Amino acid sequence: MRFAAIADIHGNCAALQAVLEDIAGLGIRDIVNLGDCFSGPLEADRAGDLFLLLDMHAVQTVRGNHDRYLIETPADALAPSDAHAHAQLAPRHLDWLRKLPFSTIYLDEVFLCHATPQDDNVYWLEQVSPAGHVFLKPLEEIEALADGIEQPLILCGHSHIPRAVQLSDGRLIVNPGSVGCPAYDDDKPFLHKVETGHAMASYAVLEKTASGWVPQFRNVPYDHMAMSRLAAENGRPDWAMALATGRV
Repeated sequence: MRFAAIADIHGNCAALQAVLEDIAGLGIRDIVNLGDCFSGPLEADRAGDLFLLLDMHAVQTVRGNHDRYLIETPADALAPSDAHAHAQLAPRHLDWLRKLPFSTIYLDEVFLCHATPQDDNVYWLEQVSPAGHVFLKPLEEIEALADGIEQPLILCGHSHIPRAVQLSDGRLIVNPGSVGCPAYDDDKPFLHKVETGHAMASYAVLEKTASGWVPQFRNVPYDHMAMSRLAAENGRPDWAMALATGRV
């Protein structure tokens, strides 16, 4: 049993297309998507049409926090990345977002959510110090958030950091990283940066073996400079830097 997990595309259709081609090249047909599909100064409309096509092929998707902002926040109150995406999206794209679940179970043994099972805007595997350092959360805090989840494999996104954490009972939590946004800064809970240090698209392949689920993290090159230039043209030098270098 083998499938691919993607997350945090953020309207980067070029990165998404490259990842889908890589997945197909591996002979994998089954994909799950952990949300934050559109928000960003890129190509939300093109990404939206591609997601609708993927939905026709039974790709399982859960809703991210930025997906929620797009359908719950008045257009004139959206933050810049969400506002740019909202202006590009058609009613069919927003209708698709409204149908997405907060969390779901895939193949009877994989739990899917965007961030944590309780909150779509909290890091599950990482914590941020008041000084802005991002580091692995203590195991007991990670396990507390997994209380009540029986599935042996748990997938989350949100932090954009590819990571796997084995729980003391053998369950595995995997974040596949971000397809479309390799670096960003945020001011919650404290001002901090997340930087991959490269401009490639990230995702993961999950395979069930005799020893349990095993993740393979993959990085896929694409024309990231075209997306960096587009971000700059749309007035977002921070995104332009992130897409060009994987740093902010």
